[in-house]
Order: sequence, then C-alpha cells, then structure tokens
Amino acid sequence: MTHTYYPTIWISDVHLGYKDCKAEFLLDFLNSTRCDTLYLVGDIVDLWSLKRQFFWHPSHYQVLECIQRKAENGTRVIYIPGNHDETFRNYVGKTLFHVEVHKTYIHTTSAGKRFLLLHGDDFDSATRYNKLISIIGDAAYDFLLFLNRWTNRVRRLYGGHYWSLASWLKNRVHKAREAIHAFEQAAVHEAKKRGVDGIICGHIHQPRISVMDGIVYCNDGDWIENCTALVENEQGRIELLHWSDIKKVLTVVEPEAVSSEDVKAA
Repeated sequence: MTHTYYPTIWISDVHLGYKDCKAEFLLDFLNSTRCDTLYLVGDIVDLWSLKRQFFWHPSHYQVLECIQRKAENGTRVIYIPGNHDETFRNYVGKTLFHVEVHKTYIHTTSAGKRFLLLHGDDFDSATRYNKLISIIGDAAYDFLLFLNRWTNRVRRLYGGHYWSLASWLKNRVHKAREAIHAFEQAAVHEAKKRGVDGIICGHIHQPRISVMDGIVYCNDGDWIENCTALVENEQGRIELLHWSDIKKVLTVVEPEAVSSEDVKAA
C-alpha cells in the first residue's frame, strides 16, 4: 500500500464506543498515511456513550491498535483528552503505551507558525450552552445521526458516496450556527491571549479553516458526521481533508496566512 506522508496529522472526535463512529473510514485514513507526529485532539473514546450502553465494534479496537502500532514504530503520538474521554486527563504529563498525554500543547509548523492545541470544551460557556448537542437536545441529535445513518445506507445501495445529512441540517439551524460562531470567536480570543499564530481544536464537529482577526482558526472536525482531519504538508501548509468515499482537500491555509485572503477553497 502507498502511504501519503505528512509531517503532522490532527484528528479528534472519533468517539470509539459510539454506534455512529465511522471507524472504517478512519482506519483507511490511518493506513493510507504516515507522519512524524500524530495529534489526538480529544474525544477519541466516548466514555459517556459506553456508560449508557456498551458498544464496541471490532473496527474500534483496530483503530486503537493502529494508533498504538504507529506509536511503537516511531510516530510521536500526542493525546489531548476531551470531555468525552476526560478520565484520561488524570494522566496529563505522563506517557501511556508510548502515547504522550497533555492538557494543551503548542505546535510549531515548519514555517515557524505557533498553534495552540486543545480540545475545545473549555469554550462551552462562550456558546451560552452546556455543549453544542444541547442546542437540539440529546434525543434529537441521536435522531439526526439515525437519519444520517439510514440516508447513507440508501445512498450506498445506489452507488452514492458518503454524505453528511447531519452536518447539512445542522448548518441550517440558526441556533446551531450562532453557537458555532460564538465557539470560534472564543477560540480566536484564547489564541490571541496566548500570543500564538493560530489555534487547532475539535469538539463541535464542525471542520473549518479560516483566518479571523489575524488568527488562523482550524477545527479538524470529527469521525461521526464528517470524516475529516487536518494535516500539515512539507511546505508548512495546513490542509483540511475529507476522507470518505470521496477523498479530497477541503481547505488550505498558507504558512504565511495572516488575513482572510490567505485562505482559499481547494
């Protein structure tokens, strides 16, 4: 198998242990790429879901096995636990099975740009909601993912590619868009306060790269609705990849980006 090389890869919000985790797409991504540093930006395992109802598909174990294999074979793996796997925050500062655990981290790109890495649940208060899912309600969100699951089963029957109905609908709910904007503004504010060039986070399942007020905002999305990851290429550009039946670059930010003109659609 040919492996595409990226110096750095970021993934988050995998939610292993949750029935709507797209582990098969993530496995394909992990097995198709190699990197020097792999960042796990929170909610890799969904302990909340496992407490409610135990679900563990064999592919979920294979994802963990693949990550562990990379760590053992020289990839530096840095894990920043999120709110759904916050139990692992008890191990901040330690190394577990060759995986470093950090609360936050500063990544410096090959172009010399400094990015603050954190999961993003610290910004929940800024959205005026406990968490994004509460905009619709837990039951409604589960129903949204149920519709997403069956829509794509039908699409596959007719040869269609994976498409996130859940994401499409969420972007058309005014309150959801309002909360997403508030989250992004809070993240940019935190980056400015820390004196960094940008911020990389997850949490809200809303993949995006943009430049706001001179700060590069990057959200690597998730592996429930969107199947997206962030990568840094050898020129120091950060790209947002969509990895489902259609593998493509969604957005690119140039290493010298300091304004909205530096972000272009791929």
